[in-house]
Amino acid sequence: MTLLILLLATSATAFCEPAYQGKVMTVLGPVSPQTLGIFLPHEHIMSSFGATEEQAAAYDRKQAYDTVIPYLTKVKSLGLSTLADCTAAFFGRDPLLLKMLSDSTGVRLITNTGYYAAAKDRYVPKTAYDESPGQIADRWVAEFVDGIGETGIHPGFIKIGIDGGPLSDIDAKIVRAAAITHRRTGLTIAAHTGGNPQAVSQQILILKEEGVHPSAWIWVHAQNTDEIDPLISAAAQGAWIELDAIRETTLEKHLTYLKALKAAGYLDRVLLSHDGNSMRLTGKPPRQYEKLFTDFIPLARAEGFTDGEIEALTVANPARAFTIGMRLLE
Repeated sequence: MTLLILLLATSATAFCEPAYQGKVMTVLGPVSPQTLGIFLPHEHIMSSFGATEEQAAAYDRKQAYDTVIPYLTKVKSLGLSTLADCTAAFFGRDPLLLKMLSDSTGVRLITNTGYYAAAKDRYVPKTAYDESPGQIADRWVAEFVDGIGETGIHPGFIKIGIDGGPLSDIDAKIVRAAAITHRRTGLTIAAHTGGNPQAVSQQILILKEEGVHPSAWIWVHAQNTDEIDPLISAAAQGAWIELDAIRETTLEKHLTYLKALKAAGYLDRVLLSHDGNSMRLTGKPPRQYEKLFTDFIPLARAEGFTDGEIEALTVANPARAFTIGMRLLE
């Protein structure tokens, strides 16, 4: 099978806006991927993860803005230009807050569509159990076409999540809905998968059944696997391998996995991020997203990674991963 990047066709089942193809969709609109700079592909500006769906919507946007902006400004001073906010619907996604923050800081922020079916399906809406994958995809495509709710803000990627073990029926349905949505919009799928190689294989199979190439899919939290071989296998099929949750205590493991992927020839399939969270509404302390700048990049340089390789990991790779365009099997 070879990868075929297609412009979206003008049809009743595809989003027909060629101006968005080859662009990255931010909360302020589409931009050229060449303008994104250093790009963190998996962070959380704000999240109510762990709260009930009712609690998730109950927060003060002004308070959130005042809490987040000093930290976001700080990380920008370290070199951040673009950030993909992975807070999904039903546990705190707020496109308007992201727009306010982007306007104020100049950091390009990207929001998402999709459903998060990890956390034992806590944040899966009841409608998803009765709808087909195509009907769920209709909802996500509508957010891309018309904007999220009444905000006029369009998602720049699809965020999904699955539980541990083999895919449950609802997990498989959501993966298939994501594949259908990609086929109709060109949005990339970021799939919370963690250390679950079995589910990686199952997800890639579903993508292929829907005619979608694995390069449309990001293995989120891939560093949670105990062995490197599944990461190399997924990268060999074209998938993006995201090594996130960079912390002071994880630097050596991240470096070991990065070296192995480089040695296998797949550095161009790797994404680096923190899975940080600058405001957590459930009372838990925030998680930083600055160690890439302060610790990991200097460590990688000391271990022989060139400036060109570091630029690829932090600038070129995420820009390619989030560029809108259909990645289909021929």
